[in-house]
Amino acid sequence: MSTPIDALPSRPRDQGQEPGTLPGRRAQLQARLPWLAALSVPLLPFIGWACNRGFDTTHGWWLPFVFLYGVLPLLDPLLGEDGREVSDDVLAQRERDPFYRAILLAWLPLHLGCLLLGAWAFVHPGLPWFDALGLILSVGLVTGGGINVAHELGHKRGAVARWSARLALAPACYGHFLVEHNRGHHVRVATPEDPASARLGESFWRFLPRTLVGSLRSAWALESVRLQRSGRSVWSPGNEVLLGVLLSAVLFAGIASAFGALTLVFLLAQGFYGATTLESVNYIEHYGLRRQRRADGRYERCTPAHSWNSNRRLTNIMLFHLQRHADHHAHPTRPYQTLRHFEAAPQLPAGYATLVPLTWLPPIWFALMDRRVLAFYDGRRELANTG
Repeated sequence: MSTPIDALPSRPRDQGQEPGTLPGRRAQLQARLPWLAALSVPLLPFIGWACNRGFDTTHGWWLPFVFLYGVLPLLDPLLGEDGREVSDDVLAQRERDPFYRAILLAWLPLHLGCLLLGAWAFVHPGLPWFDALGLILSVGLVTGGGINVAHELGHKRGAVARWSARLALAPACYGHFLVEHNRGHHVRVATPEDPASARLGESFWRFLPRTLVGSLRSAWALESVRLQRSGRSVWSPGNEVLLGVLLSAVLFAGIASAFGALTLVFLLAQGFYGATTLESVNYIEHYGLRRQRRADGRYERCTPAHSWNSNRRLTNIMLFHLQRHADHHAHPTRPYQTLRHFEAAPQLPAGYATLVPLTWLPPIWFALMDRRVLAFYDGRRELANTG
């Protein structure tokens, strides 16, 4: 059943070290080091390129795709779930630690390097179509990860975080995400009105066009209202949606001027796949879950009961704790390194690396997840989000 937030555990299981006081320098370093693994994602295309040169083949461009959707699903269950607890003092110290924001910012130059490497390789003479496809998919996965980085930065204050989020979204042509996610999705999440909340029985291929079009339309409407309230035109430079389009256009034009107009095919294709990857995750995060209406007609408050959760240790590190989505929606400003695991929230059967490819196969997805949705609502289908 949908559980109110005050019924959830006040001290949920969490990641980290043993409970206690503030960590010393050595313990702090041990807590930081695993997060460097997240930067392996934008490094994978470079490793694939090195394999190409070393083994005289072009198949290395498939390395990121094969690793993330082939190897990672095998490693994830082996490393298991993160059941350690962390004291409130340690969480407070981590929240102040600048290292965790620096990791997010480090993604940006690595991502730009991926785009430049991919554009150069795409127009390289003799690249087979099969390996061109691998290149698009692999760089697109990095771009999808960039949207996740922008998601985290977009919840932070300050001009540096805000502009970094905009730049991280530019390769996916997804600048409207900052508007829709913060002011749209977080308000309407787990309701039929939210284009990014998947409905029970809705396939990913039906959800994808609905969320792509609906999110863009919602972002434009939200910006229109904001600008009109301040007496400005919707076509003014302050429109975040238009700014996102401009940043993507400048980025793509710059790369095309360096490597040729054909790179635009690569850039648009990898951007679309990056956005599709993000929407695959959106599809998973709230599938079938619904906030109920109160007596006054308004929806109940969003709690950890309205997001699917996964506490897999490895994929949470790789995705900046995106899988601890229940705590994120209950506390949107909580930074990724301090997000907690709620056992009372609905639990996914695996991490995102395993589940994302399954969203592309509706019969398998429905068989895996529909019974979990209904079990969470004690078999009462009318409580689920069915549209």
